[in-house]
Amino acid sequence: MPQPLLLADTPHLLYRAFFALPDSITDEHGRPVNALLGSVNQLLWCVERHQPRAVVCCFGQESATYRTDLYPPYHAHRPPMPDDLAHQWERAPALYEALGWTVAAHDDLEADDLMHAYAAAEVAAGGRAQILTGDRDMFQCARDGITILLQRARQEGPEEMGAKEVEERYGIPPALVPDFIALRGDPSDGLPGAKGIGEKTAADLLRRHGSLEATIAGAIRERPAVRRALLEQADELRAFMDIATLRDVDVERPPDRPTERAGGGAAAAALGMGRLAERLAG
Repeated sequence: MPQPLLLADTPHLLYRAFFALPDSITDEHGRPVNALLGSVNQLLWCVERHQPRAVVCCFGQESATYRTDLYPPYHAHRPPMPDDLAHQWERAPALYEALGWTVAAHDDLEADDLMHAYAAAEVAAGGRAQILTGDRDMFQCARDGITILLQRARQEGPEEMGAKEVEERYGIPPALVPDFIALRGDPSDGLPGAKGIGEKTAADLLRRHGSLEATIAGAIRERPAVRRALLEQADELRAFMDIATLRDVDVERPPDRPTERAGGGAAAAALGMGRLAERLAG
């Protein structure tokens, strides 16, 4: 079995670590480095456990234009990035590159789209991919050769989610995750979903009809409240599904590249992260 390509949802890792770790973790100038430390530690945990052939740290737009064009409130509820996180965000690429990890970004797409593209390219070439994220939107990628490493609160390492686990969790196959999000909604992205339709009803509708479009077409056979939501919100639900569907983009598969512990340790030491430097030297 080939070693996997590890794809990191870097914005998620940085945000999660920034709010999870104390801001008393600072560099020599007194600026917090908690987001940098936490993101690297989580990636190292995965590297040591799964031995990937290479690591790709993905960045992208906060809110892709094509998504806000479809639904302006998308991500609109999210507050601006804190200054102390923005300072670390700017320094993150150099730290990741010092560790031998590839940093990938896109001007028009989000990190989710890039991870999807790299994973698809890896599988098409006969390889395997793992996607480290906390975003359940990525469940749509799960299939033979692609596993989601889902970060969970108060858990040391991520939970491994393949196609089977996604279907057990939601009651629908990964390919229907965008349809499911459209119906159920996604509060983290500001998508309200269909009025009065929750997770169980969304999964039941998709199991019986097979897709969002078929569900809308068969709305006349549903109970009044569900029928009304499907018919009155039909265009809006189609837009939600489009927003939830990851985009394809041409990417180049990175070459095999092990984590460079010496280079990463030197970079960590320069940022005042002595314990991380010691871990990398060990």
